Amino acid sequence: SIEKCLNDNPLQLSPGIERLVETLSNNGVDVYLVSGGFRSMIEPIAKTLCVSKTNIIANTIFFDERTPTGEYTGFCRDEPTSADMGKPKAVQQIKDKHGYTTVVMVGDGATDAQAKPPADAFIGFGGVVVREAVKEKACWFVRDFDSMTAVIENFGKNKLKK
Repeated sequence: SIEKCLNDNPLQLSPGIERLVETLSNNGVDVYLVSGGFRSMIEPIAKTLCVSKTNIIANTIFFDERTPTGEYTGFCRDEPTSADMGKPKAVQQIKDKHGYTTVVMVGDGATDAQAKPPADAFIGFGGVVVREAVKEKACWFVRDFDSMTAVIENFGKNKLKK
């Protein structure tokens, strides 16, 4: 099961992500996790990062709980990330639902880069692996989250109010 897999192989966060999300939140920035992965694997990450489950857009997979092994039965096709170009759809849904005028997508893959537009900017992340296609499409490319945190601390909303 996915739960057993997560228990046997806990997901590891990239260094600095917890501080980045905390800094964004402290500056009044809403954080969303938009993933082509499975919600059941993203929720523990969201919990660690103090991101609400309502701010997760990811794929929901279905299992038959009546069987001893919980057989896979499919996935929710209503999730925008369940299809090609899903991340741009997800970002547009977030903007439409909440009226955000500026959305910045951060990611390490080609599907993250696809989200601009409707995202107003794309920050490429190369802390685990550098992908040239991501680097080329990024408005800003970083290899660690600390550099992003430093910018927010120096120029964030709370800093500008002083």
